[in-house]
Amino acid sequence: MGRINVDLPDELEKQLRIKTVQKFGGKKGDLSRAVEDAIKTWILKEE
Repeated sequence: MGRINVDLPDELEKQLRIKTVQKFGGKKGDLSRAVEDAIKTWILKEE
């Protein structure tokens, strides 16, 4: 499994964390799941 470190503006990070908890519940690994879903969606949209 790969690892990517990114820097996000504070407000965007806050929004991501809030949406992640709303959608997945805030369990361990949910933030990674949310980012993975977002990247997959973006890749499919660009194809």
